[in-house]
Amino acid sequence: MKKIMLPIMSAVLGMSVLLSSQASAATTFKDVQANHWAKSAIESAVSKGYFKGYGNGLFKPNASVTRAEFASLISRVAKEMPLSEAGATDSFKDLEGHWSKAEVDRAVSLGFIQTKDYPNGFKPNTPITREEMAKWMSSGLMASSEEYKKAFVETKETLLPVKEAFKPGIAEAKLPYLAIAMGTNLMNGFPDGSFGMEKTTTRAESSAILLRLEGVLKKDATSFGDLNELRMVGTKKTNLELVSSLTTGNTSISDISGKRKTFRNGTGSLIFHRLIAVNVSEPKKKKSIYSSIFVTEYEQKLDKNTGVLPIFKEITIYPKRQGFNVGDYMNGLIDDTGGGSTITNGLNKKYGYEVLPNLETAQFFSKYKNGVKLWVFDYMSLDDDEFAQFNMDDRSYSVIRKQK
Repeated sequence: MKKIMLPIMSAVLGMSVLLSSQASAATTFKDVQANHWAKSAIESAVSKGYFKGYGNGLFKPNASVTRAEFASLISRVAKEMPLSEAGATDSFKDLEGHWSKAEVDRAVSLGFIQTKDYPNGFKPNTPITREEMAKWMSSGLMASSEEYKKAFVETKETLLPVKEAFKPGIAEAKLPYLAIAMGTNLMNGFPDGSFGMEKTTTRAESSAILLRLEGVLKKDATSFGDLNELRMVGTKKTNLELVSSLTTGNTSISDISGKRKTFRNGTGSLIFHRLIAVNVSEPKKKKSIYSSIFVTEYEQKLDKNTGVLPIFKEITIYPKRQGFNVGDYMNGLIDDTGGGSTITNGLNKKYGYEVLPNLETAQFFSKYKNGVKLWVFDYMSLDDDEFAQFNMDDRSYSVIRKQK
């Protein structure tokens, strides 16, 4: 396909993203120091013609990227992609005469940008948010592959390893776009545990993201272990088989998800949601994408040679007895259904999820007469053939045992 070339404009119009046939891998910028974390990515993105520096040897790595700029950038990265529809020519009326019009139209034609998302105009000079970036790139991947479309459907009810997934929660309509972006490692969370959906992205960060997109466009969706895990959690409500030698066999955690278990002592009940396992002692199995949100590095090292699998269950507890406490919960279960202990490593505070209390428990549950969703912690042995069995009120059940 013939590549669209734009005329060179002034830096004032944001032309730092235009192609530069003169750029080379040896390009250096005065404002990108030798120890800058993105130095290699910046120089590679420039050498490939995705970015161009400003005048006077500057790249401005900390400057934000606009919608127009990112649309132009991904259009160039995806230069080999066939158009998913006839080339768009007038995607947005507010782009008439704007330097980015041709590239935005092409990004629309390639399926990256949905015109319905911008009913009041594209507003090209608006800094693009990370949520928009994730949606654009995921949409482009879906336009290029049926498998990515399938991944989109399968991650509508998954769990993302970021704090927004717990509080305030991520809408189902947004979740799959973020899941594809994170599952393919196009975008990751910040050190504080957040995805930063409303944050903007710098030119340095965008350089690294563009190079990842270049690689992802050449691969099948099934080749990404993290995306496979997010898909499994979205459909089966567990990642067990991917990260351990345990299995649910002919049963499934999804069979009991959303089902109720009444405590045998009559003090209340729970609804079971999902089960997440974290691999700490099986080197041939995948390291879970959820490791960082449930298990500290110290705990992973501590459990490395113990032959156990840490598992985390998401449940909603519905107190019934006046003065309901943790003892009522623990004594109310005779099998493994929803049973567990409190998570005490503090990661819940970082990511914002609720855990089983271990102090003043009656006061805690008194605030949640209509139920409280929380996570509990348990271990399962990897060295014997014993199995766990979860039994629900409606007689649905699931078992966990060692793979044969």
